[in-house]
Amino acid sequence: MTSNFDSKNPPQQDLIDTCVHCGFCLATCPSYRVIGKEMDSPRGRIYLMDAINKGEATIDKATSQHFDSCLGCLACVTTCPSGVEYDKLIAATRPQVERNQPRNLPDRLIRTLIFNLFPYPNRLRIFLPAFWLYQQSGLQDIIRQTKLLDKVSPRLAAMESILPQVTTDSLQDTLPEVIPAKGEKRYRVGVVLGCVQRLFFSPVNEATARVLTANGCEVVIPKSQGCCAALPAHQGQENQAQTLAKQMIDSFADLELDAIIINAAGCGHTLKEYNHILEDVPEYKEKAQEFVSKVKDVQEFLSSIKLTSKLHPLVEGELKIVYQDACHLLHGQQISLQPRQLLRKIPKIKLKEPLDAALCCGSAGVYNMLQPEVANDLGQQKVTNLLNTGADVIASPNPGCALQITKHLKFKDRQPLVMHPIELLDYSIRGIKLNF
Repeated sequence: MTSNFDSKNPPQQDLIDTCVHCGFCLATCPSYRVIGKEMDSPRGRIYLMDAINKGEATIDKATSQHFDSCLGCLACVTTCPSGVEYDKLIAATRPQVERNQPRNLPDRLIRTLIFNLFPYPNRLRIFLPAFWLYQQSGLQDIIRQTKLLDKVSPRLAAMESILPQVTTDSLQDTLPEVIPAKGEKRYRVGVVLGCVQRLFFSPVNEATARVLTANGCEVVIPKSQGCCAALPAHQGQENQAQTLAKQMIDSFADLELDAIIINAAGCGHTLKEYNHILEDVPEYKEKAQEFVSKVKDVQEFLSSIKLTSKLHPLVEGELKIVYQDACHLLHGQQISLQPRQLLRKIPKIKLKEPLDAALCCGSAGVYNMLQPEVANDLGQQKVTNLLNTGADVIASPNPGCALQITKHLKFKDRQPLVMHPIELLDYSIRGIKLNF
């Protein structure tokens, strides 16, 4: 039997063989729910992996499109009764596709743009003044009303449709390298700023620092840190992911930290995978394991320590909040209860639960730019389910999810606030009331 995967880390046959083809994954797979084809489900993709590994199929345009259609949400991993490690299978398959299946010119151009811009905050920051002018001049409104970009390139239109509001805070890093704890110092923690997070969601990073310091944490923010490697890692860009992971590890080395905190779900999942991303790099194997052992989502960390700061109501009466489960928190990191427990600590909160809470919103890193039609369908479903709870605030723990949800809220009559849970805790600690 001759495999049609190349010899560099192909999907392992023993992992493929754990799938008993029961079909439990179909109901929870977002791509299958939208596309409706067996090959666009986890079970179907495992069939393809098996066939390629046994030389019965090849990596070509027909097969690779089914791997591309996967959002990587990992809902199937949570659902599978046989414990199939689909996350490892798709993570091994995507680099195979990138190495062995040539992309057409439009695909190469959009991917080159994404992978040479988004993981590099300093490069992206150069374009921010132009984005600000684009938004302030009214040109953005004209482009969206005329749907000009949709006619030129649906993918560019999808990219533009989630462009966040550019502010003056986006133009510079506002946080110092070390922020002392308020009161007694209980912990010393590092904070990962993220790429999109630090440029477009800087208030979330600032809120994270304030909440941590208010609860006795000295916060360390190394200036040398870069991208967490989530975007290239999820899309099979192996070498780029390893380079960025090594840079991140080096940035936090020798700082004597109790924990390394991240407030973005997708970034957190990747940071916790560094031992797998760098398993073929001997000089970083031990460093990666030590790094991973310290990584905590901010909600995971705060739930594990006793909060010492007093919390105040966010409105005069009762506030209805719906928590939106980000896939890479819920399925990737098994973090679901902790965010809800933290939100319930805020006085006068009524926490609502949406239908299909575990279904992906369609963001999935850069999926909503590369596969906009499927992503739009999922985004509409997610927003409808969130709105049906009647909540005043949607608490979203991931910047990509927040952008996707905000995009699809624009087409609805009701516009609840979209905030990170850590921002709500920050407001509560500082006694700031929400404005509606």
